Amino acid sequence: MKALRLRMVLPIAVLLLIAGVNPACAQAPLEPAQMSPRTLFYVIWHGVPGAEARKANSLLALWDDADFAPVRSAMAAGLLSSAAEKSAEKATQPKLTTEQVQELAGLLENSFTVGYVSEPKGRAVSNAAAPADSKLRAWNGMFFVYDRTGKELLLAKTMLRLRAAEKEAPVLSQVTIGGVQVMKSEGKGGVSYWAERGKYAVAAGESSVMEDIFGRLDGRVAKAATLAQSAAYQEAQGNLGGGLLEFFLRVPDMKEFAADSKPGTFQAGPLLQAARLEAVHSIGGRVIFEGARTHVQAAVLGDAAEGTPFDIWSKGQATPASLALVPADAIFYNSSQFNFSGIYDTVKRLARAAFPQAQQGNVDMFEAIAQQKLGMPPAEAIGLLTGEVATLQTSPSMDAAKQIYLFGIRKKAETLKLIRTIAGEQLTSERNEGEITFLKLSLGGKQATAGSAQWNFLHLAVTPDMIIAATRSETLKEVLATRANGPAGGGIAAVPQFQANRVKYPENLNSLSYLDFQKIDWQGMKDRWIEEAKKSTGAKSLSASKDPAPTPAADWLSQINPKVFARHLHYSSSVSWKDAKGIHWDQWIE
Repeated sequence: MKALRLRMVLPIAVLLLIAGVNPACAQAPLEPAQMSPRTLFYVIWHGVPGAEARKANSLLALWDDADFAPVRSAMAAGLLSSAAEKSAEKATQPKLTTEQVQELAGLLENSFTVGYVSEPKGRAVSNAAAPADSKLRAWNGMFFVYDRTGKELLLAKTMLRLRAAEKEAPVLSQVTIGGVQVMKSEGKGGVSYWAERGKYAVAAGESSVMEDIFGRLDGRVAKAATLAQSAAYQEAQGNLGGGLLEFFLRVPDMKEFAADSKPGTFQAGPLLQAARLEAVHSIGGRVIFEGARTHVQAAVLGDAAEGTPFDIWSKGQATPASLALVPADAIFYNSSQFNFSGIYDTVKRLARAAFPQAQQGNVDMFEAIAQQKLGMPPAEAIGLLTGEVATLQTSPSMDAAKQIYLFGIRKKAETLKLIRTIAGEQLTSERNEGEITFLKLSLGGKQATAGSAQWNFLHLAVTPDMIIAATRSETLKEVLATRANGPAGGGIAAVPQFQANRVKYPENLNSLSYLDFQKIDWQGMKDRWIEEAKKSTGAKSLSASKDPAPTPAADWLSQINPKVFARHLHYSSSVSWKDAKGIHWDQWIE
């Protein structure tokens, strides 16, 4: 069963939605209050709502719509073909039919829990001290608990199919673990255990994990410590529980991995210490259906002090500078705030930790080389950026030529100097219009290269506080017109739906995103995508010795009715913010 075939779980979970089955919400067979305190991570599939709730939810209604069938089929085919291409062994196995996919997806009508239990400390110590020829095999703490109610025959059939698909049949034997008859499977992929206990099917890579799960399911270890009692879980509990899916990763104590290895080998301890990963406690989130809306929550939690991995994100701001350039009819807008100086300091700290004491000068040498290339110290160059990176789309057909990129800056003159230094011969023109400097860069050829044509241009508009980039100069002029109109122009910030979503969250945000599905020209986008797919196929046919196979994307695009999207989707908004406890994400889709 090679690693218990647990890698099949998430792809099949997607196939559940593709197949359009309608399970009822269910309690997980193994909840955090039952899990071992050594549980490192888990994913719980609660099951999507029933038929009536699915009709009410805009996202689920889209999945179930008959007009969306071409996309469901294309995704199922893509998942299966991708899995088949991962190894030559899998490529020789017969492909699953549509009926078999539907059958497998039926297993997902019931809830399940998949996770990993970390290795006991005592076992790790004894393993390290044992002679080389008698060491214990590598720890495999994966487990899978499935509620098989009503699926007993289908589950048995699926297990037989999996075993038959093995290139070399595993050695099967019956063993007793915790008073339960268990099927032990031994093969090239290692050892795994499988048992059916009451209404549950349990699989694990270690007999001790199996025994512990049996006791917790039966209530025999009711007073034992659990994951739910851990500080990391309790800290993340606000983003866990209920909905379709939830996940949790407890970041392990880095001291367990930081012990220095033998002299002359790479020393992980100093690197982990420099990274300060101990400041990160957990990563968790969930997907919840609330009427017509779908709510996605996630967080990276810990001690968000300076000098920790949380330096990736800035403290945020109330109003991004780029917001003034976003017109009311914008289709998509996203602004994110990064702490580039904090990231740079972290990279330097890790680099110094990676080099032995005698080679610490290498870090200074690399920094000197970068300074020569940039024309200024790297820290100074990075300090020119405010940290804001934004994107804006105003084309109803989502035309890439209308895509706009925005970068916040602090000092225009120094920023222009840096751009000229980096661009070099790619810079083909520069002109000023008032306080704005327009630059034209060739991404496909150098200005001074004899006989070399220039193509694939990028146009920049550098303002006192922003770099605006687009592939067409007309696109730049349009977005600058919005800025010139000012508040009276009624940008996206004045849109009621945008305002209603913004007031729900903290004043300072790290990211702010908005997508108005109702403003998308779905038919126009479909036509453009089909045309681009044809051009791609044509280019391949010119370079290939034989005609390429039809593009799968073009197939489902030609079959789908684009009105299906407008029928169900209205808008999506998301934000993130940073506080002393970590970084938080929140998204609504309706």
